[in-house]
Amino acid sequence: MKRLLPLLPRHGSRSRLTCEFRCGNACDHPVPNRSDNPYFADVAASALSRRSLLKGTAVGALVIGGAAGAAVPSAAAAASPTDGPRPSNGRGSGGSRISDLAFTPVAPNTRDALVVPDGYAQAVVASWGDPVLPDAPEFDFEIQTAAAQEKQFGYNCDYVSVLPLGSGSRGGERALLVTNHEYTDEALMFRGWANGASASEEQLRVSLAAHGMSVVEIERVGRTGRWKLVTSGRRPFNKRVTATTAHVITGPAAGHGLLKTAADPTGRRVLGTLNNCAGGTTPWGTVLSGEENFNQYFEASGAVDPAHVPAFTRYGLPTAKAAGKSWARIDERFDLTKNPNEANRFGWIVELDPYDPEAPPRKRTMLGRFKHEGAEVTSTRDGRIVAYLGDDERFDYLYKFVSRDRYRTTRTAAAHRHNMSLLDRGTLYVAKFTGDGADDGEYDGTGEWIPLTSDEESFVDGMSVAEVLVHTRLAADKVGPTKMDRPEDVERNPVTGSVYMACTNNSNRTAEQVDEANPRAANKHGHVVEIDESRGDAAATSFSWRLFLVCGDPGDPTTYFGGYDKSKVSPISCPDNLAFDGAGNLWISTDGNALESNDGLFATPVRGPERGHVRQFLTVPVGAETCGPLVTPDQRTVFVAVQHPGEVDGATPEEPASRWPYGGQPHPSVACVWMD
Repeated sequence: MKRLLPLLPRHGSRSRLTCEFRCGNACDHPVPNRSDNPYFADVAASALSRRSLLKGTAVGALVIGGAAGAAVPSAAAAASPTDGPRPSNGRGSGGSRISDLAFTPVAPNTRDALVVPDGYAQAVVASWGDPVLPDAPEFDFEIQTAAAQEKQFGYNCDYVSVLPLGSGSRGGERALLVTNHEYTDEALMFRGWANGASASEEQLRVSLAAHGMSVVEIERVGRTGRWKLVTSGRRPFNKRVTATTAHVITGPAAGHGLLKTAADPTGRRVLGTLNNCAGGTTPWGTVLSGEENFNQYFEASGAVDPAHVPAFTRYGLPTAKAAGKSWARIDERFDLTKNPNEANRFGWIVELDPYDPEAPPRKRTMLGRFKHEGAEVTSTRDGRIVAYLGDDERFDYLYKFVSRDRYRTTRTAAAHRHNMSLLDRGTLYVAKFTGDGADDGEYDGTGEWIPLTSDEESFVDGMSVAEVLVHTRLAADKVGPTKMDRPEDVERNPVTGSVYMACTNNSNRTAEQVDEANPRAANKHGHVVEIDESRGDAAATSFSWRLFLVCGDPGDPTTYFGGYDKSKVSPISCPDNLAFDGAGNLWISTDGNALESNDGLFATPVRGPERGHVRQFLTVPVGAETCGPLVTPDQRTVFVAVQHPGEVDGATPEEPASRWPYGGQPHPSVACVWMD
């Protein structure tokens, strides 16, 4: 039996500010998963041990473990400006479409700017404090109020979706930009911030209001690839969802006793959504939003009911007197001693219909409860809907939901009502990875999807359907899935059908756990796993897998880039969000670059002779994380969310570490990049 040891306080490449405000210093606490289920690292090492070479990499060199024991070349060894395909249409280095990947890679850097390739331009589309509702007041950093923030663009944008609206009143193309707001960093939002206990009640209410989601109307600038925020006119679809907005709970767990509180004895209505990370966009025009590190918002004024302790421990919630963000000072529901079931009402996938601003967001219990990174959907061969779901925690699992009913393609009100019920009925699975036992020259294996529950029947002994959905982690522990290194975004390639999972990193592997197969003490750079469902059907219950990328400095012999010549790739560290362009190229944003460069956005083909040719498309400003990447269907624009610029240890409003994008206080923003 392998024992998971508590990680000593260290934050890798992230600032302590980021660790504190985004996830409540999760890496400084014991890993919630104490089960004896196998690690993916061990599965991968077993697969590797059966072969002698991995396309030029020596046996034992390629392991999922991260920080090498010896020094490696600097990340400055980026792809040469002469590397990669060259444009041939006379339009400079931009090429004719973004999916051509005809750009000169951006070199690693630490500039306080959004740096894009030659031949491309960039601009901010929407920033923290911009008007969302037509009557929103002008943003004033020095005088912030909750009433104003409830009408303004929220803080720390993450997932990005762009939905068509058609032409505006002046004939220009318009769309709806839907964005998550993951968390707030009060140390950068307010002057003189010390902690929640000493904050004013108004500051705490501003923080609640800055969470959630924003829906804003945007318009294309002429015939270019640039988009800008619409700031005049009716804007009837614009909407703010905050930590106090009423949500409806749907699916098999709705109304169960575990979801009932004194304020909501029905267990079907909850206020707010928290820590919204990545998401997904459905074929029927709605946006899915994943509630991730919700546990950090709760505190306990005293002892917690012992009946809740096992589940609270598994989800990283306090089980005895403990402080949190101090939101319980203004709203008692965040005190688990008094309201233990309130935490069960967070950790879900939220579905928002941007085209119906009066409809409440829905928390879809059929997709399980854990630290959701996102939920991008695809379809099965027979027209049902599948959502891939990563639980973003060290040593937690990969999940999949398959709907019972088929998607209706007709554009009628009846079809839309039907499609809005698709995520309430179906089957939830968890993934188990194994080695394939074949000496096939690939670092790969097979796997199975283990059913946890349908909407009518639980497949986990001793747990009802609702209990599996509310306590999904506990249910999964019982059936033997594979522990992953923080499974983040999971996306299916619309061109090839392969599924890609970003595992950002796992700093928890200690020196005591090092062995011959795992000779390194931490997986600080992460990796990307490529999965092929059996028969190419997303509804399959078995799959094959292989490592597509093992990230880090290309000069490090333990890295792997899909078999491509590593002397020609850009260094990449900590893959997070994934996206695809119209040609099926994979776009990867990073979070916590451990190679002494700002985070960025990278692109690579996944097939053909250029497979694994990773090249950096942009870098974000100092202290920022790259989120939300989206390549528009016309292949003319890349949207990216620049989250927490200036979030560097020691930074304050008096001494900001970044002044992006306006030269004053840093503002998390959604930006667009286009061929100039």
